[in-house]
Amino acid sequence: MGLGNTALGTFSLFSVTTGSFNTAVGGGALSSNMIGNDNTAAGAGALNDNVDGNENAAVGLNALVRNTGSNNVALGSNAGSQATSGSDNVYIGYNIQGSAGESNSCYIKSIFGQTATGGSAVFIDANSKLGTLTSSKRFKEDIKPVGKASEALFALKPVTFHYKKEIDPAGTAQLGLVAEDVERVNPDLIVRDKEGKPYSVRYDQVNAMLLNEFLKEHRTVQEQKAIVEQLKQDFQSRLAQQQKQIEELTEGLQKVSAQLTAASPSGGGLEASKSAPQVVNNP
Repeated sequence: MGLGNTALGTFSLFSVTTGSFNTAVGGGALSSNMIGNDNTAAGAGALNDNVDGNENAAVGLNALVRNTGSNNVALGSNAGSQATSGSDNVYIGYNIQGSAGESNSCYIKSIFGQTATGGSAVFIDANSKLGTLTSSKRFKEDIKPVGKASEALFALKPVTFHYKKEIDPAGTAQLGLVAEDVERVNPDLIVRDKEGKPYSVRYDQVNAMLLNEFLKEHRTVQEQKAIVEQLKQDFQSRLAQQQKQIEELTEGLQKVSAQLTAASPSGGGLEASKSAPQVVNNP
């Protein structure tokens, strides 16, 4: 017989043989368990089909009822009720049933479809730690401008793709980057798995690089606009000067024309003012 087992409820831990340190509370809880160890089941039918799975925790009516794997956690009535041989799964919430044979899956109810108008995006690292990114300078050091580091963007190659069927049976079209390609451009833009292999892309960092390149381009455009504006002002100034010169020349020509008109025979003018010819008697 196993050691350190606790059973409370009809048929709870009914089949145990060498399994040890199991706790079953509720009718049929861990009723099929024979050699599994360190399992906790609280709720009627919780972990009912488990025979040799280890270190499972199920709380709620029929939580992990079909489970035969190990290291699974279910919280809520029918939580993980469709999970079978998989391991390392988490099911939180009423009727979050899961799927047969899956492993390393996490389901949490009441998140999808809920809108949050503030706060921070949640990230997860290779050790399954959840957290948020901080932006306050209180948490930063060696702060300096991005400079040319963002120019690595121009070497990135966005692609279209579909996830494999086991990941996305619907085959939804996707847009993004390939982590291995990004690693060759800038290894700091890569999220790695526990083995150190490329797993995903730090798209938040790509966004910061895009912002830097946008600001650089914006400054260039502003400088060009300032140059164009200065050239426009210079052109207008020169145009005004030329217009003034044209007006002065026009005025001068008008004066000369008036003088010539006044000096013409029809107009009297200079010819009329001349003395008549004198006849001199020269004996």
